[in-house]
Amino acid sequence: MEQMHTREEKMEAFGRLLDVMDRLRVECPWDRKQTNESLRPNSIEEVYELCDALIKDDQHEICKELGDVLLHIVFYSRIGEEKGQFDIADVCNKLCDKMIFRHPHVYGEVVAKSAEEVLDNWEQIKQKEKDGNKTVLSGVPNSLPSLIKAYRIQDKARHVGFDWEDKQDVWAKVREEIDELEEELRREDKVCSERELGDFLFAVINAARLYHLNPDNALEMTNQKFIRRFNYIEQHSIKAGKPLTEMTLAEMDALWNEAKSKEKQSMK
Repeated sequence: MEQMHTREEKMEAFGRLLDVMDRLRVECPWDRKQTNESLRPNSIEEVYELCDALIKDDQHEICKELGDVLLHIVFYSRIGEEKGQFDIADVCNKLCDKMIFRHPHVYGEVVAKSAEEVLDNWEQIKQKEKDGNKTVLSGVPNSLPSLIKAYRIQDKARHVGFDWEDKQDVWAKVREEIDELEEELRREDKVCSERELGDFLFAVINAARLYHLNPDNALEMTNQKFIRRFNYIEQHSIKAGKPLTEMTLAEMDALWNEAKSKEKQSMK
């Protein structure tokens, strides 16, 4: 582990970052021409790369990717400063003011004995803010990936009491939705089938939330598992000099099960 820095060293490092950004914005042709619009796609990519590092629990990569995300925050703040709109101090102060306002159990007299109570208070406080969300669901970004968006809107509805009284009741809804999906598939109605598929996925995500499981994390673990096992099949096909397109499904299944067995042994 690297040596932890003092508060003064942390402040010095942040000041160094601002100095680097100021110089790059003036002297580098690429940095100089960037705008909010041109940076936005890169920012999205950097956040996803951070997510990859977090999933891998690779501390070196997490540190590096956090730096890349921080660079974009400083970059947008510098652009805002050039336009006379705001600077990095405004960003930090607004964040601190918001966090203090939303933590009355720390900075005020409100009592919150559990993380659940903190979250319930958080949603109510957000709607009381001067520039806060006007409706319960307005704080969910439209551009969120659909799976994450479904989880977030369900969770926000829960904070105002719109939720299942007994989490086990959700399974009846899941079964109902898959029955309706199967019915539309039998009818070969693509439009209705897609709609029912959405309803089924929404119900499964709801079930995951009720059982305190993160569906996005769960699906990504399965994605990674599939990649590992499929790569195992492909590697063996290369060694055997036999393209995947020439392998039978039975041969691929056998290698898949072999990869699965090896994974289980390595976990013991």
